[in-house]
Amino acid sequence: MEQVIGFPALGLEFTLDRVAFNAFGLKDIYWYGIIIAVGLLLAVLYAGVRIESFGFTRDMLYDALLWALPSAIVCARLYYVIFEWGYYSAHPADIIAVWKGGLAIYGGVIGALLAVALYDRKNRLSIPGTFDVAVLGLLIGQCIGRWGNFVNGEAHGSETTALLGMTVNGEGPFHPTFLYESLWNFVGFWVLHFISKKCYRFKGQLFLCYLIWYGAGRAWIEGLRTDSLYLGGTGIRVSQLVAVASCVVGVVLLILCLRRGVETLTQLVDPHADPRAVRAETTKES
Repeated sequence: MEQVIGFPALGLEFTLDRVAFNAFGLKDIYWYGIIIAVGLLLAVLYAGVRIESFGFTRDMLYDALLWALPSAIVCARLYYVIFEWGYYSAHPADIIAVWKGGLAIYGGVIGALLAVALYDRKNRLSIPGTFDVAVLGLLIGQCIGRWGNFVNGEAHGSETTALLGMTVNGEGPFHPTFLYESLWNFVGFWVLHFISKKCYRFKGQLFLCYLIWYGAGRAWIEGLRTDSLYLGGTGIRVSQLVAVASCVVGVVLLILCLRRGVETLTQLVDPHADPRAVRAETTKES
């Protein structure tokens, strides 16, 4: 289960075991899962500190997480299975075998946001407002989570002669796309954090900025990868298409919101939409 990861131009080499430890002699615990859990924990801690400044409570955050987490896992798997249906249609028993790999980040993001939107609708909360908090946490989780790919020696790009070229078990060097995306998300988090502190003009602004930032970076990075999911029998990379589309949509909606001076993204559709984070009439005493 060991991977030998090297960066020849930098004189670095790491021998990494995918298994962190064995629990009670029964179950292997993988570094990938630990890294994902750390990313999630840091995202929740950050959101817990910032949540009240967006007009929500920590209880709302934790309740929304109970909706978002299972939805994210299920949708991340469905996204992968749908676009690898040629394999899974012949091996249906493997559809639920998530421990073998096969979780797509875009599916997870879509699933989490859909679940949060349903939670918001049920509790009459601002969907754009909660999305703003969510994407800040997402960037933290995505930044940390990509290092799970490093430990596994996966999700790399095509061969390269660049300074950061990475070898995997003596093969390569390849573009370390996990590193590119991690750094891109790290910078993106600080950009959105700054916007949230200094120039936050309407609810949904950070969500649109996330669509633009992550979409632009993912569109470029996905083009370097060798393990992309493709749309049917075409040469179109699914995540690259989603990234470009989300970036364009984000730019258009952001321009419209700024020009019209809305207080919340939903006012593009309904000029009288309530911009408050929580409808006063539904606020409950704890």
